Amino acid sequence: MNKITTIVGLSFAIFFLVGLATTLTRSMMIGFLDVLPVYILMGIAIVMMVYEAFFDKN
Repeated sequence: MNKITTIVGLSFAIFFLVGLATTLTRSMMIGFLDVLPVYILMGIAIVMMVYEAFFDKN
């Protein structure tokens, strides 16, 4: 049960972060290179969340 709630919580957080990052690319005035740092930071945040949820058991 704990693993299921972790997966559901992570999926909600990941969908939110990806949706937030893709919303920025909808504007005509913002190019891909302007949003690239946001994608990098979102990727780092997602990897850190998954690592802390499943692999960091100290």
